[in-house]
Amino acid sequence: MPSNQPIKQNYQAMLDKILATECQERRPSLLLHACCAPCSSYVLEYLAPHFEITLFFYNPNISPAEEHRKREEELRRLVDEMGLSERVKIIVGDYEPERFEELAKGREALPEGGARCRDCYRLRLAKTAKLAAELGFDYFTTTLSISPHKRADWLNEIGAEEAEANGTNYLPSDFKKKNGYRRSCELSVEYGLYRQNYCGCVYSKKE
Repeated sequence: MPSNQPIKQNYQAMLDKILATECQERRPSLLLHACCAPCSSYVLEYLAPHFEITLFFYNPNISPAEEHRKREEELRRLVDEMGLSERVKIIVGDYEPERFEELAKGREALPEGGARCRDCYRLRLAKTAKLAAELGFDYFTTTLSISPHKRADWLNEIGAEEAEANGTNYLPSDFKKKNGYRRSCELSVEYGLYRQNYCGCVYSKKE
């Protein structure tokens, strides 16, 4: 009897295939949306040998502004202390908390990980896809999937949709695989990174 359940995708296998083919003779350019330094640590360690990376720090969900500034500073420090400052560029997007506030309106009471979060993913990935297309990157993706609290299926579905809408390519990924989350914790200790205890918005902080 046919099942109505969607086929579960192996995003790590998809990424492995790209690394084994397209990244063998050249290093494609990658616009990597970064939410914070701890999540970026393992992803940079993992992908820097294979891609020419530019980090894009765009997170209108983060509040207050001081928290946003602190996470940006830690991201810059991480890149420098990992010895990647000459290879990895950083683009800081405008801080637009009003855009997140607008999408959250009327959904303030929703639990973390629901529809409000999905739209927050899209807000950030749509901006990343648009910039990747404008600047001619081969791929874009996000560090968000490294978190055990973030749904890789949503992130990859949205990424693919935004790639098609903007005429660019999304790099499929689930960075929590291969012990990625554990490695990010180890690197956070190694570099003494500020590791926040909430995703970024006021609602995640309350939870």
